[in-house]
Amino acid sequence: MKTQEYIDQIEELSIKFNREFGNLNEAALNFCSDKKSWSIGQVLEHLVLVNESYFPLFRELQQGNYKLPLTGRLGFLVNFFGKTILKSVQPENTKKTKTFPKWQPENKTFSETILDEFSKVQEELKDYIEKSEVLLAQKTIISSPANKHIVYRLETAFQILLIHEERHFQQAIRIKSNLKESTITDL
Repeated sequence: MKTQEYIDQIEELSIKFNREFGNLNEAALNFCSDKKSWSIGQVLEHLVLVNESYFPLFRELQQGNYKLPLTGRLGFLVNFFGKTILKSVQPENTKKTKTFPKWQPENKTFSETILDEFSKVQEELKDYIEKSEVLLAQKTIISSPANKHIVYRLETAFQILLIHEERHFQQAIRIKSNLKESTITDL
């Protein structure tokens, strides 16, 4: 996939998130159907945390300072991890999965600014992707920011991030559908 296709997907996702959740008030952003479920605010914070965790790695790659772990030299592991993670983040896979602690959203009250924060991170992600054309052509391999022994191609990382966003967009839509009408917007 070309960098422009990734950028187009990010822009499309950003528009969808803003269109669906941009009019929500604080009560709606923080609504949880039960204690084991996330709010829309937590979904957005989770996406911010995941995306931002890749940024130091992307910087190291672009500066030529990235050190690939030994597992990155084992092609079968690169392919295995990439395919496994891509499969796990598919939107149609609605089975709950536990996230890594570093990506766990806080249990706090989110204000309407969480969507602005998400949009800002989307712009940063687009910038990193735009600057990655050569790295993609070189079939660069990276490790996950959650575990340095989990390795996959940079191209797969971009796919994971975007598919992961779509999965959580669908989750947030389900949360929104459970909201009481009076909590959706400030009237």
